[in-house]
Amino acid sequence: REKGQTPEQFAADMHAAKDIAKDLIRLYAERMRRPGHAFPADDSYQKAFEDAFEYDETDGQLAAIEDIKEDMMRPVPMDRLLCGDVGYGKTEIAIRAAFKAVQDGKQVVYLVPTTILAKQHYATLIEFFKYTNVKIALLTGSLSLKEKELLYKDIENGHYDIIVGTHALFQKKVNYASLGLVVTVEKHRFGVNQRKALKDKGQQVDFLIMSATPIPRTLAISLYGDMDVSTIKT
Repeated sequence: REKGQTPEQFAADMHAAKDIAKDLIRLYAERMRRPGHAFPADDSYQKAFEDAFEYDETDGQLAAIEDIKEDMMRPVPMDRLLCGDVGYGKTEIAIRAAFKAVQDGKQVVYLVPTTILAKQHYATLIEFFKYTNVKIALLTGSLSLKEKELLYKDIENGHYDIIVGTHALFQKKVNYASLGLVVTVEKHRFGVNQRKALKDKGQQVDFLIMSATPIPRTLAISLYGDMDVSTIKT
C-alpha cells in the first residue's frame, strides 16, 4: 500500500487492477483465437531499403530480424520483446519491421514515452526513410489543438504511414486507417491501461516492444508465454 493511502483507496486500486488483468487475459485470448494479418515475404524493395543501411548487422541483430519477420508473416498477431543494451541496434531492427508493414499498406505507430525522445526518434526515422515515399507524422502533447485536429484527420484518412508519438496516441480521437504494427520504446512509462488502449484500437495488430532494461511486468508476461523474446547480446 502506498504511503498515506487509505484502506478504501487501496481496495479500490486492487479492484481496478484485477479488472485490467481480466481484460488483458481476455484480450490475449481473443488475439490468439482470431487470425491476424500475415505480411508477405521480403521483396526487392525491402532488400534495397535494408542494403542502404550504414552498418553491418551483428549476429544478434540478424537473429532478431529473422524472429520478427517470421512473426509478421504468420497469421497470428505478434507480441515480441526485443532486448538489447543502448547502442546495440534495436532501432534499426524496428525500422525494418516498420518498412515491411508500410510496404503492405499498413500504418505503424511508434510509441515513445517523452516529447523529447519522440522528436529524436522522429528525426531518426526521417533520416532512414528520406529516399522513400513513406510519410511520417509526429504527434505529441505539445501540438496546438488546431494542429492536432488536422493531424487526426490525416491519420484516419491514411495520409501518414508512420506515426511517432507519446501518450497523445492513446486519445480516443486518434483513429487509424489500417493499423498494422505498434513499436513501443519502453522506458517504464507505459502501464497496462495504455497498452490495452492501443490493443483495443486494433486487436490483431502486431506489437514489438524494445527495451534495454525490461520491467518485471514485461518479463513476467514473456515468461508466461504471452510474449516472445529476442535478445541482442553484442
